[in-house]
Amino acid sequence: MTNPRPSRAGPPRQVRLAITLGVTALVIVGVVLLTSGDGQPQKGSRAAAVATTDPTSTTTTTSPFLHVPAGPPADQRQLTLIKTIGGPISPKSVDASDTGLVFAQNMMYRHSITVYDSSGTLVKTIPDTVNLAALGVAGGGTVQGAPVEAAFTPDAKYVYVSNYSMYGPGQGPEGSDTCTPSSAKASGDTPSYVYRIDTKSLVIDQAIAVGLVPKYVATTPDGRYVLVTNWCSWDLNVIDIAQAKVVSTLYMGANPRGIAVTPDSATAYVAVMGASNLVKVNLTTMTVAGSVFVGRNPRHVVMDPAGRYLYVSLNSSGQVVKVDTHDDHVLASVHTGQEARSLAISTDGTALYVVNYQSNTVTKLRASDLGVIQTVSTGTNPIGITYDATTGNVWVAIYTGEILVFADR
Repeated sequence: MTNPRPSRAGPPRQVRLAITLGVTALVIVGVVLLTSGDGQPQKGSRAAAVATTDPTSTTTTTSPFLHVPAGPPADQRQLTLIKTIGGPISPKSVDASDTGLVFAQNMMYRHSITVYDSSGTLVKTIPDTVNLAALGVAGGGTVQGAPVEAAFTPDAKYVYVSNYSMYGPGQGPEGSDTCTPSSAKASGDTPSYVYRIDTKSLVIDQAIAVGLVPKYVATTPDGRYVLVTNWCSWDLNVIDIAQAKVVSTLYMGANPRGIAVTPDSATAYVAVMGASNLVKVNLTTMTVAGSVFVGRNPRHVVMDPAGRYLYVSLNSSGQVVKVDTHDDHVLASVHTGQEARSLAISTDGTALYVVNYQSNTVTKLRASDLGVIQTVSTGTNPIGITYDATTGNVWVAIYTGEILVFADR
C-alpha cells in the first residue's frame, strides 16, 4: 500500500505572484518550574536550569523562560485579535523566544527571517543570503536559503533555522515535497543547511550541512543537540551544538516532520507525515526505540510541560490526538478543521492552539480532554503558530502574507 504524499501547499499562485511583485513587554510575574512527582525540577529541562550562578560572581540570576502570564489558567481564557502584521512577508512559521522576540520564517518567497518584539514591532529583517566560506564551509560560495522553521536554545541566546533548499553556486535545484531519497538525488538535489542566529546581534553566524529538504528543527532541553527532520532524505539529523556538526543520522520513514523532546532530553518523538506513526528515538544511544501509532498523516507534535502527554496534528483528517507517553497509546482525538497543521501549547499546559490550513481558522482546545474552547477565523491559509510566554499572546503565521497576534485573556 502506498502512503499518499502531502503537497507543499505554498501560497496560492496568484498570491505568490503578488508577493513577488510587491515589494520585553510584560513584567515577569513568576517562573514555572517543570516538576517531577516529588516536586523537583526534571533533570535537563529548561526549568531545571532556571537558577544560574556566574562562577566569577556571587550573584544568582533567574531565567525568564517558561513563566506563566498572570491571571487564570489558559484554558479559561479567550482569544481576541489585537494586531495584524503585514509587509513583505510570507511566513511559513513563527517562533517565540519567550524573552520578548518572535521570529517569522518566510521561505523562498521572501528569502528572509523577520524578527519582531512581543508588541509586534519589527526589529529586523534578516536576509537568508550567506557566504558559506566565511562561515567555515570549505569551498562554499554566496548562497540564499529558504527559511522554514526555527528553534531556540534553552537560554535563548541562539536560534536555529532550517532552510528548505539552497540557491546559488554549487547548489542543486529547488527541492520538492513529492520525493523519495532516490528521486531527490536523481533530480540533483543537494544537502541544505541549518543556520544559527545570535539573538542579540541578529546575525547568522553558523551554517551546518544537513540532509535533503530539511523541515522541522528542535533543540533538546539540556542544550546539547539540535534535531532536524529531512523531508526528502527520510531521516533525522542530530547536530551536536558544541561541535556544530551532525553526529548521528537515523532513518525515520517517508517524509518526517514534527519533533517533540522529553524534558529530560532522553527521548524524541518524530512525526512521520507519509505514514501513521511517530518514531521514538533514544537520544542517549542514538537509536530508534519504537513506533507510536497515532493516525494517518501526522504533521506536528508538542509535549506538555511535565512530559507526560503528546499532542499530534493529523493533516489529512483534520484531527488532533492526545498520546500518553507512559504506554504510548492514543487517549483522545478531536476534529478541528480541514488540514490541521501546526500546534502550540500554553506554558501552563492547559490549552492547545491548532491552525486549520484549509478552514482558515485557529482552534483552541482544552488539553485535559481535547474539548473545543474556541474557534476563530484567520486570513487565508494559516500555517504556523506560537505561544509567547512573555505576554500570553498567540501568534499565527498566514502563508499568504500576514501574521495575526491574538491576546489570550
